[in-house]
Amino acid sequence: INTSNQQLTTMKLAVASTLLASATAFAPASVSKSSTALNNAAMDDLKALAEKSNPVLKYYDPLELASTTIYDETNEATIGFLRHAEIKHGRVAMAAFVGYIVQANGLLFPWPQNTAGVMVDPSLSPPEQWDAIPDAAKWQIILFVGFLEWFSEAAGTHYMRGGKPGAFPNFSDHPDKMFHSVPFNLFDPFGFSKNASAEKKEMGLVKELNNGRLAQIGIFGFLAAQKVEGSVPLLKGVVSHYDGEPMAPF
Repeated sequence: INTSNQQLTTMKLAVASTLLASATAFAPASVSKSSTALNNAAMDDLKALAEKSNPVLKYYDPLELASTTIYDETNEATIGFLRHAEIKHGRVAMAAFVGYIVQANGLLFPWPQNTAGVMVDPSLSPPEQWDAIPDAAKWQIILFVGFLEWFSEAAGTHYMRGGKPGAFPNFSDHPDKMFHSVPFNLFDPFGFSKNASAEKKEMGLVKELNNGRLAQIGIFGFLAAQKVEGSVPLLKGVVSHYDGEPMAPF
């Protein structure tokens, strides 16, 4: 009887061990497949977008950045981070490029830049104009941009957690994160693209990517030409030399 009980116990342990081993082996495989599917989808979207933005070059990633992982995140989250970073830097560069051209042609605000009544000298180049404004004005700009950065990270679905890269949350949707009410949203304040079709929005994103990439080259071309004479032959004699440090905020 004891022998029979021992055999029965041994059989139960063997069956339990087999089931446990099967479950242990199955669970990671399932998660891995799910993660792989998401990563593949993110990469497929990236390649499709690259082909639309440049049908000649198509997908080009010599450093294989889109195949890496950062901050112990998944590859899908890493792709979201890289896409969002490119869109954001492109937008900043477009604003800087247009602002440079406007200021370089003497088109400035007609009112004083501070309460003392000091006006911006239109003969100064854009970097020199930045150097000339008071530190208090610079801090206002930097803190405002910092708020926008914090708000975009804190509100809505994060771009590394399934959110849409480049999408800026609406102020009106997150009043709990606002210091006071704001009549307009940062993106599309007048609602012109609210009813746009998905195809039109997709083409708009492709145009924004391409314009942002060119603007990044353009603004650094201006700054390089001012700092190192002859570095941009097309701008020789067009922009004046700058003796300051273009990357120093103060």
